[in-house]
Amino acid sequence: MSQTVYVGLSGGVDSSLSAVLLKEQGYNVVGVYMKNWTQDLPGFACPWKEDFQDAKRLAVRLNIPFEVFDFEAEYKQKVVDYMIDEYKRGRTPNPDIMCNQEVKFKLFLETSLEKGAEKVATGHYARTSTGQLLKAVNSAKDQTYFLCRVTSEALEKTIFPIGEFATKDEVRAMAERFGLDTAHKKDSQGICFVGKVGIKDFLKQYVQTKSGPIIDQNGRQIGEHDGSIFYTIGQRHGLNVGGGLPYYVTGKDMDENKVFVTNDINDSSLWSKTVGLESIHWINDPPSDEKSYDVQLRYRGALIKSKIKSSTLYLDQEQRAVSVGQSAVIYDQDRVVGSGIISTTQ
Repeated sequence: MSQTVYVGLSGGVDSSLSAVLLKEQGYNVVGVYMKNWTQDLPGFACPWKEDFQDAKRLAVRLNIPFEVFDFEAEYKQKVVDYMIDEYKRGRTPNPDIMCNQEVKFKLFLETSLEKGAEKVATGHYARTSTGQLLKAVNSAKDQTYFLCRVTSEALEKTIFPIGEFATKDEVRAMAERFGLDTAHKKDSQGICFVGKVGIKDFLKQYVQTKSGPIIDQNGRQIGEHDGSIFYTIGQRHGLNVGGGLPYYVTGKDMDENKVFVTNDINDSSLWSKTVGLESIHWINDPPSDEKSYDVQLRYRGALIKSKIKSSTLYLDQEQRAVSVGQSAVIYDQDRVVGSGIISTTQ
């Protein structure tokens, strides 16, 4: 008897093709739309209804059962509130990582198993093997950075059907071959629930802000910001201080509502050689103190060689604009060892 797999259908081409491939392979496929966020924002209508219809249309076409899991309350608490709280603390969080940890590979997985699933599947660009998380063949689309807090137990019950595809064009061509309506649907952009709205506009809906001073490396006020919550370490654009060399954000004082900047690219406050981690999560075994690993300090950031001792990364090369609140993801070649949230830089 074939295994029952619940597939998270987002309404996009990646999850649509995942469902088709699993059905072709003989699995009993159940399509699930996760209703996580439905709120419209000023100037931006949330596309959830369109995505839901695309997911449902695919299920009808494939003649597979279709369910809706309503996680909106949990999503608001675990992902959205987490992001807002982190920004209030002056940090730069990654809510998509929290979404995968708390919703897709916890709530979705647990609910699916309770309903009779033996495995779940999503359209992520990644691969698994015996509870390990491996990079996708398509390095340009690889999403293991966002999956870095998934557990080995969850990975043992997860299938990533498009992880072996070399290019997105191949995915779209395969979807077209199966006659899928989503074959040429545009990829969603930005943070999962913010979409096309800038993070600044999103935060304004939830946080009261006020203007304050922008202070340079010499202690002089050179301008005014519209809320320290909106600025990230290393940020160059949107400072409106003008003239001469560009300025970069080096720090913030949330209590005093101050933003600190420098126009000296070699300013030590812009560069870090050691990075402290908190909320550390190892997928399998913890890393060895003696070995060098590849570390990614932001999504699409360069891989940096680093030693890991206790909760500290010792980078081989100084890195610019390392942001507290982001995730540092540790790789051993193609395997994700784990990750931690950046808590200090030096």
